[in-house]
Amino acid sequence: MPETEAVQRAFERAQQDVQGLSRKPGNDILLKLYALYKQGTVGDVTGARPGGFDFVGGAKYDAWAARRGQDQEDAQREYVALVDALKARG
Repeated sequence: MPETEAVQRAFERAQQDVQGLSRKPGNDILLKLYALYKQGTVGDVTGARPGGFDFVGGAKYDAWAARRGQDQEDAQREYVALVDALKARG
């Protein structure tokens, strides 16, 4: 199995695993997971940053924009590693 396919399968498995975590991660980790997921599935952020009082949307946009230029497969690997670390801590 090519490495890209193995990474994709691990990424898909991690997406399921994150739903079953026994403890909800803090907001900083949730933002990192979001940004890695979006970078790993879509690539670089596009569009305008949400403004006004959309604080959550702005935080998500900023977290994703910070990943600009990161290879999608690298983002998937990092997502898998983060989920694995979250699972290990219980």
